[in-house]
Amino acid sequence: MPLARGYRTYRGRTSKGKVALAVLLVFIILAALSALAMQRYIAYDENGTPFFRLPERQTDPAPEPEVPPVQVPEPADSLEIVVPEPEVAPVFQVYSLTAAPLTPAAWEAAKAEMGDTFGGVVVTLKDAGGSVYFASQTAAEKAVKTVQGTTEALGMITGDEELYAIARFSCLPDAFAPYMNNNPMGLKNKTNRNMFRSGGVTWLDPSQPASRAYLCGLVREIAELGFDEILLTDTGYPIQGELDTINYGSDPIEGNLSLLWQDLLQTLEPYGVKLSMELPESVISDGQEAASGLVLARAVSCADRVYAVTEPGQAGILSNLVFQAEAVAENRVQDFLPELAAPDPSWDGPFLLLPAAE
Repeated sequence: MPLARGYRTYRGRTSKGKVALAVLLVFIILAALSALAMQRYIAYDENGTPFFRLPERQTDPAPEPEVPPVQVPEPADSLEIVVPEPEVAPVFQVYSLTAAPLTPAAWEAAKAEMGDTFGGVVVTLKDAGGSVYFASQTAAEKAVKTVQGTTEALGMITGDEELYAIARFSCLPDAFAPYMNNNPMGLKNKTNRNMFRSGGVTWLDPSQPASRAYLCGLVREIAELGFDEILLTDTGYPIQGELDTINYGSDPIEGNLSLLWQDLLQTLEPYGVKLSMELPESVISDGQEAASGLVLARAVSCADRVYAVTEPGQAGILSNLVFQAEAVAENRVQDFLPELAAPDPSWDGPFLLLPAAE
């Protein structure tokens, strides 16, 4: 059927102004949100002028190093604690040979008698009469007393690395050296012509450079043989005989002895050989002996070790006196050894066993 004239169906109409208004509202809303979001980045300078401050770039923290897990050992079924026993230093015991020319056979016999008890041996290389028991090129010609095999036997002793070798050396009594070189070395009486004798033996004068040089020459030869220590005996002036006739000279006799000991020390220094000294028991007990010129304080200033012939019951007393003197003077003594005729349970320290004949 035909529609009535003048009428059509109404479909509506979109206004362009409304669309533009909607778009504008969206932009306004976004701008407002952006302003709110940027508000925290707005800062003001000292004049109040706003400016943007961009956020600092965040860097990731360095990763912490990985710590390896601690390995905890599993507990053992049984924990046994072993406490080592303290080491006990062996007592230093020295065996003294009889003063005589040594042979390989005699040394082998002595070594068998020593066994494992003794760690050191004393060999006399110059006795109280002036006899020299090694092939010396320095000693007076008639003083040298050796036999076939003496040099070999001494080499057996000094060549034994497990054995401590000591040479006994009598200093001043000498029946041979004072007659050398027109007698420049002998201790003289007050007439200055005849040498003083004690017990029938002439004496070297320690104040004379020639006497000291002679003894130093012998000591040097002994050091070159390879001995570890030289034990000086008879280091003082004579204490028997007509002492009032001795020409001591103008210098104190204590000082003359010190000169000798210092010369011997200097002689041995390049060789690393110890210098020890035998003192009379009375010198250690009293501190000095006027007749001989021996003074304990002077002796400990030169000796690495002090010896004394004594009884076991006195050994401890003498040892204390020696070390008291050493402590006061702060000198060089490192040890004291009593010289005993036989081992004794009352003395459990180091000692030197004297030959049965002495």
